[in-house]
Parts: sequence; structure tokens; C-alpha cells
Amino acid sequence: MPDLLNDVTQDTLALAKDLISRPSVTPDDLGCQELMISRLEKIGFQIERLRFGEVDNFWARRGTEEPVLAFAGHTDVVPTGDEKKWATPPFTPTEKDGMLYGRGTADMKGSLAAMVTACERFVGQHPDHQGAIAFLITSDEEGIATHGTVKVVEHLEARGEKMQWCIVGEPSSTKQLGDVVKNGRRGSLGAKMTVHGIQGHVAYPHLADNPIHKAAPALAELAQCQWDQGNEFFPATSFQISNINGGTGATNVIPGELEVIFNLRFSTALTPENIKQRACEILDKHQLDYHIDWNLSGLPFLTDTGPLLDATQKAIKIVTGRTTELSTAGGTSDGRFIAPTGTQVIELGPCNATIHKVDESVEINALGELSLVYEEIMRELLASS
Repeated sequence: MPDLLNDVTQDTLALAKDLISRPSVTPDDLGCQELMISRLEKIGFQIERLRFGEVDNFWARRGTEEPVLAFAGHTDVVPTGDEKKWATPPFTPTEKDGMLYGRGTADMKGSLAAMVTACERFVGQHPDHQGAIAFLITSDEEGIATHGTVKVVEHLEARGEKMQWCIVGEPSSTKQLGDVVKNGRRGSLGAKMTVHGIQGHVAYPHLADNPIHKAAPALAELAQCQWDQGNEFFPATSFQISNINGGTGATNVIPGELEVIFNLRFSTALTPENIKQRACEILDKHQLDYHIDWNLSGLPFLTDTGPLLDATQKAIKIVTGRTTELSTAGGTSDGRFIAPTGTQVIELGPCNATIHKVDESVEINALGELSLVYEEIMRELLASS
């Protein structure tokens, strides 16, 4: 096992470094997908390049039968910020003290490399595997996510092509590879609310109507509202105000409008319609003159017990010896676009402690472990008898 892990690690590391060296800041791909495609074509994948708007995506599939096990991920990364604050150049993958540094090491080019190398080994051992293996890769996950996974899923749904199982390579682990697997995510409902008042001079408040004063009690009630109790897999729904803006900048002017931006991360115990109704009831109770633009970023999803989760937990135990904790914490992922089709979705990737940070990094050995875990999942679900 140590020799195998070392060989797999070095193979996966080489591909990860090649991907990381391409500054694919969202939504640019800069050849990352073609690099993956060239490796997948060599082992029998049929490739469908799908460009929507300015976004590159691809769907790759090996096998024509069901069930379909898909790997999903993104080649785009977030901006680096001030590169002078990085210990090493963010797009020069650097090995140091058992770690690989660079933008995208953890989120999520390390996972992409592990997926490809895992498939290469699995196909080599099981060329006549059951069902199909697929890849759904986008370069529009870290941005506005309107021309990426959601469009590919719509494209597949339009022709009746389904995925039974999907592994998203988001960095799910906390301290060690595989200690946490995300088996769901909360929904995200955002809102931009404008509260209308009457502008005036602060010395003559009776001639004005201050929207800040009127909105404050309503906002406090929204923040204190117990939306639900959560459930076995999800914490209680959370309401958070992220921005408040009102006024002209002058100290002697009562504003005519107040703008409030807020977000609710909600569980499967609620629907967006429930939330909107209750929010408006509170606002109406306080007799506000308001307008809200709602934005549903994603519905909550949950993968409970089943073949994918069973295979994943077993694979992690075989490769690492670790017992996996299931979690639905964190933000949204592209899994929110895939799960509504009826697909079982989990997220499994490296540790997330440094994602989106300066000096993003991943443990080098974890890349090899991750590739072996992905391979073992395929063996559990698709190995030919």
C-alpha cells in the first residue's frame, strides 16, 4: 500500500500542478479542460464540449448503459488578491514541507486531478465495467454560475440523460482527507429590499418619514425569528443581514430610502415560498412601504442512505482507515443544480481550511489518498463481476 500510494500521489500531483499553473480565474478556463479531455479520450471517454455564453464546459461519458456515476467539478478559481502577500507565486505550484501551494490546490484542481488518475487506473483494471462513468466540468462555479453546471444539466435533461450518482470534488474534509463528506447543502434565498420613506431635514422630522427608524424594529424581528428547528441533517434556518445603505452622506438629511440586503440559508424543513410569506407578514405588521427582489440561489438537497453514500464511506475506510462524518454545513455548491434531477449527490474532496485564502494549499499525500478513494468508489459501484 505505501508504494501504491506513493505512485498514485506522484501521478496525481503532476497533473494537479499542470492544472494549477494555468491562471484560470473565473470564468476563464485557459486550457484546463482540454488537458483533462486529452487524458479521458485516451481511456475511451466520448467528449461533448458545451460552451454557453462565455463559459466552457464539457460532458464526458464512458459507457452507454446505466447506472451513471458522474464526477462533477470546476476548473475556474477565485482571484488571488494581492500576489505580494503570497509566500510563493499563486500560479507557480510549489512543494514545501509535504504541502502543495497554489491557487486552486484545494478548490478544486487537486480533486480534478484525482478524478482523472482514478479513472485511468479503474478503466485499466475494469475495461468492461458496468454502467457508465461521466464527467461534468465547468469553468463557471466561482462566479455567477449561470452558464455552467446548471446549463449542462438542462442540456442533459432535455434529451433524457440521467445521472444516478454524482461525486462533486468540493473540498469537504476538515482535518484529514475523508473525515467529513457533505451529503447535502442548505438552500440559499437572498433578497434586496428597498424601504421607502420621505426625505427631509433632520431639524424638521415631522415633515419627513425616516425609513431607517421604521425598518429597524422589523429587521430586528426578522433577525430574531425562529424560522424552524432544523432536522436530523440540517441546522435551523439562519437569517443574516449583509448590507444596509441609506442616506445622502450628509448628516442633516433624513434619507428617502433604505436598502437592505439579506440572506437566508434554509433547510429542507422550509420552502422559499414559506420564507417569503413569513418575511412579508413581519414587514407588513410593521406597516412598511417596501419592495423586495428575491433571488433563489439554490434549493436544499440531501442524499440519505443509499448505494453512493454506502460506497463512499466504505471506500474512505478501506483507503484511510477513517470513519466519515456526514455534514450539510457550508455554503452552496453546484450540487444544488444536479440533485433536483433525482441524482444522489455527495461532495468529497481535500481539506477546506485554506480555500479562497492567500497561500492556499493541500497536503500532497492527500491527493493520492483522494484518487484511491475515488477509484474504490468506482470499484464498489461499477466493477465488472
